[in-house]
Amino acid sequence: MTKSATDLMQEIVLSSLIDAVAALRAASKGVPNAMLRDVQAIGPNTGFGDLPKELQASIQESVRQAFNRLLKEGYSVSPGRPAPPPMRPRPQGPGGRPSGPGGGRPGGPRPPRNGNGPRPGGDRNRRPPKPRD
Repeated sequence: MTKSATDLMQEIVLSSLIDAVAALRAASKGVPNAMLRDVQAIGPNTGFGDLPKELQASIQESVRQAFNRLLKEGYSVSPGRPAPPPMRPRPQGPGGRPSGPGGGRPGGPRPPRNGNGPRPGGDRNRRPPKPRD
C-alpha cells in the first residue's frame, strides 16, 4: 500500500529536522552556549549562506534524500511549467523616459499644469470658502 503524500512529506520533514538538529550539535562542538547562539541567530530573514556549514550540508543532503524518496514512492517530481521568457526592456528616450508615441503615456503627453487650471477629478468634495468677517 502506498503512503499518502501528506504522510510521506511529514516523514521527510521530521527526518530533515532531526538531521538539522544533529548538524547544529556538530557545529557547536558540544558546547551548549554555542549551540544556543547558533539557534538564536536563525530567524525569518536568515539566508542559506548565513547558516553554519554543517547545517548547510545537512539541508542539502535532506533535500537530495527527499527528492529520491518521492521518486521511489512513485510521485512525479518535475520542474513544472517552464519559466516565462524575460520581459524586454522598453526603449529609453532622452532623460530616461520611454520613447515612442505620446512620450510613453497611453493618452498622449500630459498638458502642462500652470496651477490655474481645474484640478484632476473636479471640485466634487470641495468646501465653499469661509465667509470673511
